[in-house]
Formats: sequence, C-alpha cells, structure tokens
Amino acid sequence: MATHEVTNQVPPLEGQDVFGDDRALVEAVSRYGAEHALGDLHDLGRLAGTARAQRLGDDANTFTPRLVTHDPRGARVDEVEFHPAWHELMATAVAEGLAGAPWAAAPASGAHVARAAGFVVWSQVEAGHGCPVSMTYAAVPAVRTDPVVAAVWESRLTSRVYDFGLRPASEKAGAVAGMGMTEKQGGSDVRANATAAVPTPGGPLAGGDTYRLTGHKWFCSAPMSDVFLVLAQAPGGLTCFVVPRVLDDGARNPFAIQRLKDKLGNRSNASGEVELDGSWGVRLGDEGRGVRTIINMVAATRLDCVLGSAATMRQALVRATHHSRHRRAFGAALVDQPLMRAVLADLALESEAATVLGLRLAASVDAGDTAFGRLAVALGKFWVCKRTAPMVAEALECLGGNGYVEENGLARLYREAPLNSIWEGSGNVNALDVLRALSREPASVEAVLDEIRLAAGADVGFDRTVKELETSLLTGSAQEQEAGARWTVERLAVALQASLLLRHAPAAVSDAFVRTRVLGERGATFGALPSSLDVDRIVARILP
Repeated sequence: MATHEVTNQVPPLEGQDVFGDDRALVEAVSRYGAEHALGDLHDLGRLAGTARAQRLGDDANTFTPRLVTHDPRGARVDEVEFHPAWHELMATAVAEGLAGAPWAAAPASGAHVARAAGFVVWSQVEAGHGCPVSMTYAAVPAVRTDPVVAAVWESRLTSRVYDFGLRPASEKAGAVAGMGMTEKQGGSDVRANATAAVPTPGGPLAGGDTYRLTGHKWFCSAPMSDVFLVLAQAPGGLTCFVVPRVLDDGARNPFAIQRLKDKLGNRSNASGEVELDGSWGVRLGDEGRGVRTIINMVAATRLDCVLGSAATMRQALVRATHHSRHRRAFGAALVDQPLMRAVLADLALESEAATVLGLRLAASVDAGDTAFGRLAVALGKFWVCKRTAPMVAEALECLGGNGYVEENGLARLYREAPLNSIWEGSGNVNALDVLRALSREPASVEAVLDEIRLAAGADVGFDRTVKELETSLLTGSAQEQEAGARWTVERLAVALQASLLLRHAPAAVSDAFVRTRVLGERGATFGALPSSLDVDRIVARILP
C-alpha cells in the first residue's frame, strides 16, 4: 500500500519578484519620484524571492546569537557571535542602501522612498536584521546635531560597506549604530533614567566634549554595533551621548553585556542588557536636551516600524494567497471559494493601506516635510503596527494546521508581528505623543488634515466622516482626551489611509476600504464583508 503518496500539497514559494509582484509598492515608488530605483528594486525583489534568501532567514533565526563574555584567558571581551547567514543578510541590506546611504543622496532625490521600498522587500526575507539596519539609518539625522561628531561618524554610517568587527572608527569602512535609552526602573519613561554622565575633558575620543557614563541599560539594541546613542543624566539634565564600542586608541570602551534577552520573536537579532562603568562618550547636543536631540532618531526608527510591519503584513498575505491558490478542499481550490476570497480580500486591504501609508511617510522625508511627518509617523506607528498581529494571525489560519508549523514561514511572522507595536514606544506612548502634537503643534495637525482633505469629493461617506473628525479633535477635558486617545488616533490614521487609497488605489480597493474601515460596514473578524464588494478585483491584485 502506498502510504506516503504526497498529493494536494503546496509547492515552495520561490522564484517570485517580491518587489515587482507588489503592485501597490511599485506604484508608490513611481508616484513619489523614485523611478530611477525601479531596476535595482526589481533585482532586490528577485533576490528576496530565491530559495537561498529564504534559507538565510531560516538559518539566522535557527542559529541564534551567542554571547561570549570572556576570552579563553579570562579577559572580558563582551562579544556576540552570529551565524554567517546574519552577516550575509546584513551585507546585502547595507550594500543596497537600506542603512544610512539615503542621507548621502541629494535632497528630494527620492532616495528615502527607494530605501523604504527596499526595506519592505528585504525585511520579508528576515526581519531581525532590520533592527540594526534601521538604527543606522536613524542615527544619521541625530548625529548631524553636532557637525564635529558628524565629521567622525556620518560617512561611516552612510557607507554601503558592511564592516563587522570591533575596531576604532578610523579603521572602519562602514559602521552600524545602536541605541541605549531604556532602563529597568523607567522603561518608556526615559526621564527616569539613572545612568550618570560626568564631564571628563580630554578623553580618548575625537569629536566633542567627553564624559564618563555609569549605569545599566535594560534594552540595548544590537550590542555588537560600532557606536551607540545613549541617554544619561549629565549635570544639566538628561543628555544624549555618542558611545563607541572601541576608543580612538584601539582600547575597548567599558561595555559589559550582562545577558542577551530571550525574546518571543526577532530571535536572529541580539538585544542585551549592558553595564556602562566609566564608559567614554561624547556629548551630542546641549546638556538637558537629550530627548529633543535623540527624537530625530526615534522618528526615523518609528518610520521603519511602519515599513517593517507593512513588510510582515505583505509576506503573510502572499503566503496565504499562494497556499490558497494551490490547495484544494471540498472539490475546489481554496482561492476559488467565496468565503476564502472574502478573507484574502480583507487581508489585502489591510496590507495595501499599510504600504501606501509607509511610502507616503518616506516621501515626506525626501521632501523635508517635517510638519506632516511629525504627526503622521506617530499615527502610522500606532495603527499599522497594531493591525499587524491580528492580520498575520488570520493569514496563518488560511493555511490551517500547516500555518502553525515552522517550515511554512507564518509561525515566524506571527512571533515577529507584535514587535514593532512595542519598539520605540508602545501603543499608549504613541497615542499620548499624538495628543501632544494635536495640542502643541498646529502646523503638524493642519498638514495631516490637508493631506486627508486631498481626497475630498471622492466619496460622500468619507467626506462626512472627515468633517465629523475635524470638529471632534481635542474636545472635552484633558482627562477625557487622554482616555479617548486611542479612538482619536485610530480615526485619524484610518482617514489618512483612506485618503491615500481614494487617490491612488483602484476603485475596488478604495471603495472596500472606505466602506469597511471608515463607515464600519463589516463584522469583527477578517472576511466578514458586505457581499456587494468587488472582491474578485481585490484578490486579483494581490499577486500576478
């Protein structure tokens, strides 16, 4: 008896162009002035679709980082060893300009849009290495706060060379950046930090005023990075510092990695607890202005939270659709069955809305539109990242029991899905940040509302909702506003996504998004849609 005849199984998801197959992403790149990058992005998309690239992602998460605290002779080294797959993923990301390279391009060149699209594509191979890539990208605008510091680090952070290993900056062809903000007693409340910074002129670092830092950082992202932006309490208050792993004379800066975090997901990436014990740092910005100095870095990493979540959504959607096309049940392919098509269409709406918003945020960086970006990035960070976990869970369910098995890719995506909603300020932190912008930064509010109003006249229900939203902003007492902050953020974020889709997506997509997300014509689960929507056109748009 043939007990092991394999039938009705789904072929491997290989050979696709991860960029070119994503119509919303391709359209956004052209829309926002990055047509010059289309060829390179198609090349990266084809690379991301290879079996080899997928194996790199699997290996980097299977063979996780290992902390080495001491060498064989007992000397403290505090190094992290990575599988070769990690280094190959990093080398590709840096060479493709996904780290700091866009900041070296001419303003308004579309470099940040091209980089955002590449980040979405390559993050679908493996998300963990996107953390140091993102922090390196984000460190550049912060480092530029001080031209003297920038002279030491900017060219290395914007390099397309991945040069792993602890050496002085002068010996590095390229550098990777990390950050150390949170501490165990404060978490997101960084003003409660206890790390102390003592002015110590003449230290072994070029680039500015030197201090010695002592304290414990609870979450230090990517501790094998070359340089870190660190918050510490100087005599004048909370201040930002540039702290390299290696000093100018080649000696190791005191930087004791006490342990690596055992995380739910993002397992390829090392996150550690770090002790600073008289560690040398260079002040970046004025004393007491640490949060304002590092906020440029936080804004850029929040942008990447949106992009990374859009990537996770897209990969989950692609895997669910691929499975549904090849798997048969009850006499027909899953994709041809009305209920499954409704689920896929609903997932596709979530994914496309995240993508168009992420690329619009990147376009604001190219344009230097800080007023729009200030509020819109916080909105996107809250909403897109919040939607990722339930969206991926539904995509996983499309595969049934196969979705719960590691080898099919959805399990790793599911573990990854909550991260971006937590990193760089969890939901409540972002919601409160939006409230502050609404009350203190009228230019940002008006910039976002102007963007939303660009779709005026496209849909009667949308127009009515926008008018109601405008009149309801910041009504009630301060306590009532804070209690309702999540509701306010949701409505603004969805209105912004709807405006973008009404202007740039096919009518089937924009009509379905407005009816289900803006006007509420849907149930509580994915796929609970009105039967009158043009589901066939939405599903056909997912993959060629």
